[in-house]
Amino acid sequence: MIRISNIKLGINKVVDRDAERQALQNAILSKIMTSPKELIDFKIFKKSIDARKKDAIVYIYTIDATVQHENNMLKRHGKTGVTLSPELSYHDLRPGTEHLVERPVIIGMGPAGLFAGLILAKNGYAPIILERGDDVDTRVAKIDTFWKTGTLDTKSNMQFGEGGAGTFSDGKLTTLINDNRCRTILEAFIEAGAPEEILYLSKPHIGTDLLRETVKNIRKEIISYGGEVRFRAEVTDFIIKNQTLEALVINDQEEIPCKVALLGIGHSARNTYETLHLRGIGLTQKPFSIGVRIEHPQKIIDQAQYGVSAGHPGLGAGDYKLAYHSSNVRSAYTFCMCPGGYVVAAASEEKGVVTNGMSQHKRNGENANAALLVGVQPSDFGSEHPLAGVEFQRKWERLAYQLGGENYNAPVQLVGDFLADQPSTTWGSIKPTYQPGLTFAELKECLPDYVIQTMKEAIVYFDTKIKGFAMKDSVMTGVETRSSSPVRINRDENNVSNIRGLYPMGEGAGYAGGIMSSAVDGLKTAEKVIKKYASVK
Repeated sequence: MIRISNIKLGINKVVDRDAERQALQNAILSKIMTSPKELIDFKIFKKSIDARKKDAIVYIYTIDATVQHENNMLKRHGKTGVTLSPELSYHDLRPGTEHLVERPVIIGMGPAGLFAGLILAKNGYAPIILERGDDVDTRVAKIDTFWKTGTLDTKSNMQFGEGGAGTFSDGKLTTLINDNRCRTILEAFIEAGAPEEILYLSKPHIGTDLLRETVKNIRKEIISYGGEVRFRAEVTDFIIKNQTLEALVINDQEEIPCKVALLGIGHSARNTYETLHLRGIGLTQKPFSIGVRIEHPQKIIDQAQYGVSAGHPGLGAGDYKLAYHSSNVRSAYTFCMCPGGYVVAAASEEKGVVTNGMSQHKRNGENANAALLVGVQPSDFGSEHPLAGVEFQRKWERLAYQLGGENYNAPVQLVGDFLADQPSTTWGSIKPTYQPGLTFAELKECLPDYVIQTMKEAIVYFDTKIKGFAMKDSVMTGVETRSSSPVRINRDENNVSNIRGLYPMGEGAGYAGGIMSSAVDGLKTAEKVIKKYASVK
């Protein structure tokens, strides 16, 4: 195939898929100056929006096309954005020769565990996946109960359970890493029921509603290849002899022999971090970020991003990604922006308030929200203990719990009052989305002074980029502390920790951030196992 870059279509030419395909065909024929009979077929490789000119917004496409006389076409148009399409298929793996007595075990069923399990199962290793939380359907019911009543299941919640924390998010599949495995992961999601558009959109997302179904289908595929999945199966101890993993203890009751364990525990498995430290697994402090969720009317964001074209059916809900570098050497940024989404209660420990964001696939909620975060460093933690970052998170989560009324209500302040350093007393035009409930409070009581000051500066600055960002009625809900892991589980170039047989991976191990990068790290880690060991079949 040939790859044709920089094809532009006005948004009004793409009213539906049939119109889009016809407009693309015409544009391709014009670009390569050929007849319809020479264009055998084509597909979209990448599609993005250029909204720099609000009155002339366009889609920009990269197309892969099958044509007659391909070599002649490349010679004729090689200097005008027409090239040979690169090979993007996932490479075959050659198994190692070392004998593996027991089946490999995967600890945690977030993106890293899910995709490590999938590739191991497909290659004949029959992995066992141990997940402390519930299957996704049971998990949905537990979370719904928490949001309605404040009754928290510390084993199965927004952080723990099938699919990991990302299952209840916007389902973003964007990443800064450039790795062919990303396409393999997108293809696996599509095979499991995700929309085909995620393969080519520049900012693909699935949405929590569709993501729940896809993770279930991936689980079924793992099982169909001989894998095993066990829910409510928390690894509570590691049996280690001579710096080598020998067995795992499940739920403080069952011991299973295990020589290879892929550790994808997620960034909130605090008791597992404690056990790892106790057992001598190397851990290191790691920077992360804390802050709040900020909520605006989605229409404000649409107007700021798309101007007169706001509301066009082809554009969908507008998004943003902003960064600010403060004079105090701190940086603030927006993270995990959820167009048409909801601010959600994401606690996993008793007596702590944690917020996050979530969107359905259609992103059709009234409000937009994003994490507004400020970076923190190990020097802020007050201790050199490897788990000092965990205690730092816990401190602010517990203060937020107390401010909210000790019932999982979250402390909240309107932007105008936050900037004026005064408590809020009444709601403005925005109806907040957080459940179980909200309590007016001053956010400076549950976040460090330097975070508060940096957020104030950032809000004013962001208003120059997104008009309305600093609108007085905007809602700030505290606290968001789980943007990434505060710990790194040390590993070598083969992804093995200082304990032989233990393979840290994913976001909880400190090597990824988000669904895609975690899934890629899971694949890479599984590849290390495959290259070392023969399959168990």
